[in-house]
Amino acid sequence: MIIKPIRNDDDLQRTFKRLEKIFQAAEGTREADERDVLVILVEAYEAKRFDFGVVDPVEAIKFRMEQDGLTPRDLEAYIGHSGRVSEVLNHKRALSRRMIKRLHEGLRIPYESLLAESR
Repeated sequence: MIIKPIRNDDDLQRTFKRLEKIFQAAEGTREADERDVLVILVEAYEAKRFDFGVVDPVEAIKFRMEQDGLTPRDLEAYIGHSGRVSEVLNHKRALSRRMIKRLHEGLRIPYESLLAESR
């Protein structure tokens, strides 16, 4: 296994092609170790190359909803009654510390995203 830094988009594409071949590698194998290292390299390159800036907390919640197939009703356990969920999703109510903690623990939304300044 020869690991090289990802310095440009061509390197990134080569890394993706290699990852496609080894992505399903069984844990504990050399290919799995290689996969894990390559994923870290890709994440580091993308973080440096593509600055996405600060994410709006509501957009982070909506993104998680889309990823997990959740509806506003599913958020009631983390935010409160349906009216409160609606207010949060429409930027009419700020997230409380309790909501942030519940959203982080229940939906695995990073604190950094939930604590960012809302638009």
